Amino acid sequence: MVRAEGQPQVNDEARMTNDELIPSRGRPDERWRFLRDVVVFQLKMFLDNVRDLVLMPVSLGAALIDFILKGEREGARFYKVLRWGSHSEDVIDVYSAIKHHEPGDFKVSPAYTVDGVIARLEGVVAREVEKGGTAASIKSAMDRAIDQLHAGTGGARDAVVRTADKLREKL
Repeated sequence: MVRAEGQPQVNDEARMTNDELIPSRGRPDERWRFLRDVVVFQLKMFLDNVRDLVLMPVSLGAALIDFILKGEREGARFYKVLRWGSHSEDVIDVYSAIKHHEPGDFKVSPAYTVDGVIARLEGVVAREVEKGGTAASIKSAMDRAIDQLHAGTGGARDAVVRTADKLREKL
C-alpha cells in the first residue's frame, strides 16, 4: 500500500465501503431510541437524587415535628412526606425504558430486600433482649444472622464475580 507523506496508515480491513456505512433498515430508529433512553435515564436519575436529597431533611423535620406536636395520628406528617416521596417516584419513573423489553429472570427473595434484612436483624435483637442478652451475646447473634445472609446470597454474589471476571477478560 502506498501512502502520502504524513498520512496515517490504514488497514484494508478497517476500510468500509459506503454501503457498509449506511445502517440497515430499522436500525436508526433503535439507535435513536437507545440514545434517547440513555439521556432520559440520566436526567431521571438526577431528578431522583435531587428528590432524595430534599426528602432526607424534610422527612427528618416532619418526624421531629411529629414527636413534638400532637397530630391526627402518630407520625402523620412523616407519613405524608413518605406519600409525597412515593408519588414523586411514580412520576419520575426512573426505569420506564425497560418496560418495553423482555423482563429478566432475576428475582429477589423478599427475605433479601432491605426491609427483609432489617426485619431479620430486628428479630435477632428482639429475641436476644427477651432472653436478657448482653451486648456481647447480641453482637454474636447479629454476626450469625449476617453470616446466614451472606450464605443465602452466595449465588447472586457469584454471578456478580463471574460477570466482573468476564468484563476484565474482554477489556
